[in-house]
Amino acid sequence: MENKKEMKKWLDGFNLNHPLVIGGPCSAETEDQVLKIAHELKTTDVSIYRAGIWKPRTRPGMFEGVGAIGLKWLEKVKKETGLLIATEVANASHVKLALQHDIDVLWIGARSTVSPFIVQEIADALRDTNKIVLVKNPVNPDLSLWLGGIERLYSANIKNLGVIHRGFSTYEKTKYRNNPEWQLPIELQNRFPDLPLICDPSHIAGRRDILQDISQTALDLNFDGLMIETHINPDKAWSDAAQQITPKVLVKMMEDLKMRKVTNEEIDYKNSLNTLRTQIDVIDHGLLDTLGKRMKVAIEIGNLKKKKNVAVLQTKRWNEILGKMILDGEEKGLSEEFILRMFKAIHQESINHQKKVINS
Repeated sequence: MENKKEMKKWLDGFNLNHPLVIGGPCSAETEDQVLKIAHELKTTDVSIYRAGIWKPRTRPGMFEGVGAIGLKWLEKVKKETGLLIATEVANASHVKLALQHDIDVLWIGARSTVSPFIVQEIADALRDTNKIVLVKNPVNPDLSLWLGGIERLYSANIKNLGVIHRGFSTYEKTKYRNNPEWQLPIELQNRFPDLPLICDPSHIAGRRDILQDISQTALDLNFDGLMIETHINPDKAWSDAAQQITPKVLVKMMEDLKMRKVTNEEIDYKNSLNTLRTQIDVIDHGLLDTLGKRMKVAIEIGNLKKKKNVAVLQTKRWNEILGKMILDGEEKGLSEEFILRMFKAIHQESINHQKKVINS
């Protein structure tokens, strides 16, 4: 993508002294609900009001949005509050209706980003538009697919682009609804530093009690903004009730988040250093998670060895692992000495776990 610096012009146009905040309900439910939330948000840090009109749901029979009538409610929001308005589009028909109702920001959802055909259809429908278009990451952790969506839109002469990180689906149960996999947006940011990057902590968390921690991590990683689902009565929301917060809680959260302002070279240096250190923290947490999973497998191996009365230490297998890791490590710029120290420690920990199993 050429002229990447043009991509942040729309973001700079807000002239904010805080991260861009997109707030509003997961779903537009009634006209009264949409307008009440908007009026409570109009004097906060929120610059763009979001509401889902069409809701792609996992299973049939669930609430799938109010449809086109909700676009009229969003028009009223803009007229009465001055907030820009945003909604998700999943096909060319949605785009046509959204443009007819002068929606300012259109985003492509995670379920749509996985399909190049859908993204291309939306790109063709939006060709040459000056609207802001945001692309959520695909549900699976595939950076190329995410970037491919952006490239299709850019090729359609859509310059006001940005991306939304909303986490990635996983079969394993974790504390997140969608695993952040921070290394993917970090890599995207490294490749395209002038592409506006917004975090959707609501969909990463799936629950409101960890929204602030996720939001702070995003800001520490130099994200440009946050998309936070906000509802006047979250527990009664028609969709994704557990992850929505009230406008009052959003205001308090934004007050408590640590914002970074660049005013001179010294602060710029500290901010850059803090961003890199946060990247290391993210990677370190990933290492611990991976090591924890490895030890669980070692315990299962210990159970098998106990059942078959096999010795814990299998020297041939250990030497094969060590030789392979030394070669793989060299390709990644890691010294043989480091690989030996690290894998000897991991191997010893595995043996300790297996001994506990066998001696229990």
